Order: sequence, then structure tokens, then C-alpha cells
Amino acid sequence: MTGKIVVTASDISVRRGIFSRKHYGSVELLPRSDNGNGDAGSGSRFRVETGERRGRDSDSFHGSPSTPLLENPEYQTRWYFKWFLGRYHQNYCGLDGDKNPFVLSILLSDANDHQIQQYRAILWRKTGMEKICLPFNPTKTLTVRNMLSLFSRMHRIEKGPKEILTPSVLKDLLILEEQEGSVNFKFGVLYARPGQTADNEMFSNKTGSDDFNEFIALLGDRVTLKGHDRYRGGLDTKSDTTGTESIYTVYEGHEIMFHVSTLLPYSADNPQQVERKRHIGNDIVNIVFCDCENGELPTFKPQMVKSQFTHVFAVVWRDHEAESYRVQVFSEENVPLFGPPLPIPSLFDRPDEFREFLLVKCINGEKAAFNTPIFAQKRERTLDSLLRDLYTEHTQSDSGKAMLSRRTFSDALVESSKSTTKEEARKEEFARIGQALKLDTIMKGDAPTSLATSGTARKEQPWQPQCFFPDFSYEIACGDSWGSDRLILATESSGAFVIEEGAVPNPIFERSVTIRQLSVVEEHGILIVRMDKGKEAKIYVFRLKDFESEPTAFYTKSDCKDHRVEGTKGCLFFTLNRPGGNFLRMAVAMGRKVILLQWKHSAAHSVMSHNEELLDGFVPLQELSLTETPSILTLIDGFNGSESRVCVGYKNCFDLINERSGEVTTLFQAEAGKTNLVAALDVCEDDENELLLCYHNSCHFQKLESTSANTMEFDFQWCSVPEEVVCASPYVMSFNSEGFEIRLLVNGNLVYAGTMPQMKLITSKTDIFFATTAPEYYPWPAANTTARDSVPVILSKENNSSGPSSPNSPNQIKKPFRIYKVNLANLTGQQSKEDRAMRMPLTPRNVNGQTLPAISVNDCLTDRDSTTPSPTFHKEFRLPNGPRVKLRTDTASTDSGIQNGCNSVFSSQSSPPVSPFS
Repeated sequence: MTGKIVVTASDISVRRGIFSRKHYGSVELLPRSDNGNGDAGSGSRFRVETGERRGRDSDSFHGSPSTPLLENPEYQTRWYFKWFLGRYHQNYCGLDGDKNPFVLSILLSDANDHQIQQYRAILWRKTGMEKICLPFNPTKTLTVRNMLSLFSRMHRIEKGPKEILTPSVLKDLLILEEQEGSVNFKFGVLYARPGQTADNEMFSNKTGSDDFNEFIALLGDRVTLKGHDRYRGGLDTKSDTTGTESIYTVYEGHEIMFHVSTLLPYSADNPQQVERKRHIGNDIVNIVFCDCENGELPTFKPQMVKSQFTHVFAVVWRDHEAESYRVQVFSEENVPLFGPPLPIPSLFDRPDEFREFLLVKCINGEKAAFNTPIFAQKRERTLDSLLRDLYTEHTQSDSGKAMLSRRTFSDALVESSKSTTKEEARKEEFARIGQALKLDTIMKGDAPTSLATSGTARKEQPWQPQCFFPDFSYEIACGDSWGSDRLILATESSGAFVIEEGAVPNPIFERSVTIRQLSVVEEHGILIVRMDKGKEAKIYVFRLKDFESEPTAFYTKSDCKDHRVEGTKGCLFFTLNRPGGNFLRMAVAMGRKVILLQWKHSAAHSVMSHNEELLDGFVPLQELSLTETPSILTLIDGFNGSESRVCVGYKNCFDLINERSGEVTTLFQAEAGKTNLVAALDVCEDDENELLLCYHNSCHFQKLESTSANTMEFDFQWCSVPEEVVCASPYVMSFNSEGFEIRLLVNGNLVYAGTMPQMKLITSKTDIFFATTAPEYYPWPAANTTARDSVPVILSKENNSSGPSSPNSPNQIKKPFRIYKVNLANLTGQQSKEDRAMRMPLTPRNVNGQTLPAISVNDCLTDRDSTTPSPTFHKEFRLPNGPRVKLRTDTASTDSGIQNGCNSVFSSQSSPPVSPFS
């Protein structure tokens, strides 16, 4: 588990209607039926995924949302083992408001060697681990009280916790983390002949068919059990009491032992084959291989196997006509949805792809099953017992040992640099014991292992970014995409530019124009911007066609006056409705009121001949009065007879306002103290309205029209506090200045997280664009370098210094931003095979005998030998409003221009290129 996910049996039936029908195949509850024992109606209810009845077509899972991804990967979620153990950190224990013991572990460290100091904190409670990552601010001291208040229901603590100083707590905390589930897995494999409908018949198969033997050989290696020194999955490796051989494999650092029915001991005198059932019946996930006649489907149903422990059945059979494997998945109704979803159809013609898909599905299925009530309650009892023992042990007074620190509740977490010799020795001993525990865990094979240490090459993921622009030298204030190959970027103090891949930045607003928000509306051919600050802020509208020609329009502050939208002075921010509708609507926040406007022209009316027509395009519709100043606005268009509404976010709550009647409904109230609202995203799918409400580091799904009288909550927590949240079904992504997280929309499970310096999301309207100073191997110029790259130098008609300043001026950042693009079609699975083929990486290169990783076509602007002379370009023209513009490119004078920045990845002196998402 990562973060806290609240899921109950009732949630499944409520939640599954929105996303599962599109991304997780046909999900139905099978009726209770005869379990083969004559007592119809007994047993559990299962849902089935067939992959046969989804709304869109695809001929392969590769590159679609069914791409196999491990959910909640251990090497990212096992924080204590990965980050804390072996490093000095602080641990506090105390009692919460309900008198339940808890432990708080805090570490200050550099994040992924990006020179980003940050806090990592783990709160250990009987309900599980909760984690949060916070930036380190040397000017603002963080206290234990501050840290605890960031976790749910921890603001009611009266008596402060005390710091545990004894290193024996390290082993206790490692045991607590191991309760999250095993790093290694054991799966049952049951062979069923045609016509077999009872588990006694299936368990009594002494041998398997050729197809079955071929299948288990695909799963892993056949190993001799006696003397097997790796993960054994409960099998006897000393005296052959559980058979002589089994199937074993390792997938991305996870050891897997398969309990194969035909390899387990067979007893002719025992028709129930208890020895085989003892292992396979106690596995959470079973793979059932069915031999089927040509053209027939397997008749297997979960009720045929009498087991109270197995929660997931993956039914596999060989389709001889298609020369492929096929699969169905049955999951007990309390098991939360898990991926990867089945492809359309569930047909796999490549054995290696099928093996990967099946292993990932089984691993994710077992992890999901641990969230069912039967396992969750057992885990909670275990954690409660361990925490109470830990609290008792480390709070008892001992005259011989200083168990606890005498610090007060509000003391700072970071200690003074004036540590005593005794304190330094204690820290060294603390780290040494942690390193010994870490090594012991690794040697036992129980350590969460990254792909790097498991020897598995990283495959390209759906969110793999491409370098869109390698060197942008200004602080970005806001931006938006324009088509598929352009960005409009507003800077903090250097105007605004049109950025196009492979071209120099094209200035469109001078530096005196302060833009704080902008939106490109291509359907109507307009650019909407919010300029200036505070009470002077206004909204302006411009034609996109003015920025398409060469040379483009270049606006000064005085030029913008004629493009102002009347009645918007003092606006705080604006929001637009979902694109693609018949009408463009805008909500403008102005103090304690919201003004609703509508663009009076149709989408076809994209070419306008008069400025008056442009300025009069927005027509006021309504003014809504609010109780306080909002921080979030989301327009929700009505459809299927429903009325349009506005979601308004205040300090710590979200309200829903009916535009026609003005009726106000409170949607959600955040916890006391958590007042930083982040987003309210309209995630409407399958004709069901739902909002994803984000505040602090939490996400809450809220239905607008409940189809159930018992609508349940479905919440999850990010591991860091986001600044922006993007929904790209089946994923939801969070961004802040220090990194990002990617989770699954259907269950909130983490699939990827990373740290990137000075990260900023630019836009997610079409594709996802973000800027960062990564990668660190980029060759930054020396202090005396001049003319580093292609930079527009603007000479204004009003003031020769009013344009963007030189990139080498003191007010510029030391490291330029590199802008990346994540193809939205890759994330959503709407991309064709031809499109994916065009985006395949280049062939790996061999440099000085070393093969470098393949890089994307877009990672470099050109590809030439670094010794080739760099060209110099000069271009000068006069813009419509009068200023003279000179574009200068002179990379020959330096070794650190854009070209050499790209060529450096082929240099034997530099490190191989590393993807920012690797």
C-alpha cells in the first residue's frame, strides 16, 4: 500500500460503473450458483473481465492502457527500507486522539541526487502507513507539531510524542513495513481437462497436455526443489515431501514460485488430493489452464474450486485457430479493481508479451486482494499489536538507558550543527545498525528491489517524454499548447513567446506585458490572457492568426489596451468550460463574485475582420454572489437534460452552484487545517458526472448525480503535496516544483514517481508539456560564455531595453529549462500502431565500444558530428508595430549551444543520456 486508500465492498459496485467499462473490460457480478456440492447459493460472488465488450477497438494491448505496469511497486513504496534504513533519521512515538499508539519517522535527505533537500515522513498507525514528502526550507523551521498536522486526523493530539533514541527501534519499524505484503509471490497453477467441472477432477490430473507443459515452461524455469536456495513459496526444499520439481522465476526483482498441480505429490488413495489443495487452495491467486476443443470456450467458474482463500482466478487457454493465448480474469467482488486491463480481444500472439501481462496481472491481483476486509482486518490487528508493543517498550523508564528524548512537542526536527561528540557517535551507531539490517534483508531475498539491481532493462512507459525544446532561458509564468507543435509561453519578466520544435523562440509580447494566465482556444481562433496583478488585472482577447504569419504581431503594453474585455478589471483568475462543446463559456473570479460570460460566435466563426467583433465576442450571462473569495472554479456543462453548474473551491470546502437557479450545495468539506485546495477536475465518463476534488495531498471522488442510495467515498493520498493535477484516463498525474507522481484513476495506486529540479507543468490541454532544468548531464556554459543559443533580441520602439534581456544577464536563471512533451495518445491508448511506429527510438549507437541507450528522435534538434563547424544565422525585420527585431544564432563561438548540448550525449566524456522519467 502507498498512501491510504479507503475502499469497501460497497465502493466497488458504485465506483466500477465509471472507468471500468471503458478501461477494464466487461465487469459483471456473477450470480451465486451451485458450487458443485449441491448447495446452490453458497460461496462468494465474482466479477469477470473478458476484454470482449468495450467501447473502443484495439488489436493489441501494447501501448494502450493495458500496458503491463506494476501497481504500488515496492521499490518506490517501501520508503523505510529504501530511504531511511542505513541513514540517520528521527523517530517519535505517541498516542493519537483515540489513544492509539503511532510512530512518526522523519528523514531529511537529497532527492535522487538532484540537490533538492526534502523531508520524507512516515506515520505508522494500525490502519497502515501514511507517507508525505515536503520541501526543505532553511528559513522556515519545521517542527514535529507541523509535520503531524499534515496527516489525517492528527490535529487532535494533546500530548506530544517523544523521540526514540535507541537503535533497536529500527528492526521494529522494518517489521512494521513488511506487513504491507511480501516482496515475493506464490501463485497456484491448476490444470483442467475438457469437461472437468469439479476441483477434485482437476486436482486428480496426474500429468498435463503438451499445451499445458508448454505454458508452464513459459511461466518460468523448472527447478529441482532439493537444495533450492532461493524463494521456495512454502515448498519443501530438503526432503521432497512437496514434490521433486517446481516452476520458479524472477520478474522485476520479485521472486515467484508456482504451485503447479501436476508437479505436486499425487495420491491414488486420496480422491480430494489434499496435498495439492493444501498449497493451491491457500494461494490468493490461481492460474487455471483449460484444455479446450477448437473453437470452444472454457467452462470454468470460480465456484468449481472450494477455497475460502483464493480471491483471483486467471483462466488461460490456447486458441489454436489464432495460434494465441487467451485469458479471462475472475476476481472476488471485494477485491478492488486492478490492472492491467485485458486487451481487445484478450488474445496474445506473442508468448513473451503474454507472460509479462499474466505475471503483472497476478502480482497486482494479490496486492489488490490485501485490501479486502478479510486481509485488511487481519493486517490491522497485527499492526495494532506491534505498535502497542513498540510503544510500551520505548516509553518505559529505564535508569540505565535514555530511551526517549526530553524535547518538547514543538521542537524543530533538524538539529543544531553544534552536536556533541557523544551525539555524533550515537548517529554513527544508528546508521551502522541500519545498514546491517538492510544487508541482512537483502541477503535473505526479502528486500524490495529496483529494476536496476534486478538486472532488468527498463522498458519505455506510456508516459515516456520527448524533448520538445532543449534550451529555454527564461522563468516560465504560464503557457498553453497551440496545435500539436507549438507552445505560447509567458515568462516572469521577459514577455511572451511562441515556441516551435526545432525553431528559435518567436516573441509576441514585450517584457513590460505581465501575463499571469493564458488559454489558447483554437476552435474559435483566439488567445485569452489575464494581465497585470491585483486590482489592475484584466482579461484580454487576441486573434491567433496575428501570431501565425511571418513576421508575427508583437504587442506592447499600450497595444493591448484595445483588446481588453470590458467588466473584467480586478479579476483574480478565469476558467473555461470543457473544449469541444457548441459554445465557449468563461467564468471570471472577481472578489466575492463570479461573472459568467459566453462567446457569442460559433466555432465555425474563426476568422473575424474587425477588432470590435473580437472585443464584443464575450457576452455577460450572469453574476453569482459568493460567501468568500474563491480559489478554484470549474465549469460543468449540462448534458442529457442536466443543467450547467459551477464548482467553487474556498478555503477548505467545495460548493456546487446551479447556474440557472443559483442554488448552492456543499459538495465536500476538507479536514480542519488542510486549506490549500489544488483542483476540481471534471472526470465525466460514460454519461456519469463525477469530480475529482484535490486538496493538500488528498484526492476525493465526488459523484454529482448518485445512481446509488449508498454512494461511498473513494479517496487516496499523494506522497507529496501537488501544485497541479492532470487527469489523463486511465492515469491521474500530480506535479509540483520538485517532482511528479503518476497513479491509476480507477484505484489510486501508484505506478511511478520521480524527482525533477524546478519542475513546472505548462499545459495538459492536448499533450502534456512541462519544463525542468533536468537532465543534469546537460553541459552548462562557463561564466564568460556569450551567444550561447538562438535568442531573440527585441529592440522596442519605446525603449531599446524593454524587450527580453540577454540570457546571460544577471536576472536570468543559471540553468536553462528543457521543455518536455508527453504524448497524450500514448497515455490514453488512442494511438494507432502506425503512430507508435513513427515514435520508436533511434537505433542504439556504439561509442568507443560502449552501446548507449536509444534516444528519441526528438531528443536532439539535429544529428551531426560535434567537430562540424556550427552555422551562424542572422535575420532582421520590422514588426507591424514598429520595433526592429534581430534574431542571432552563433553556436560556433561556444561549445555549449543547443547543438552541442544534443551532441554531448554521444560524447565519450559525458554520461549517457538519462530520461527524466527513468
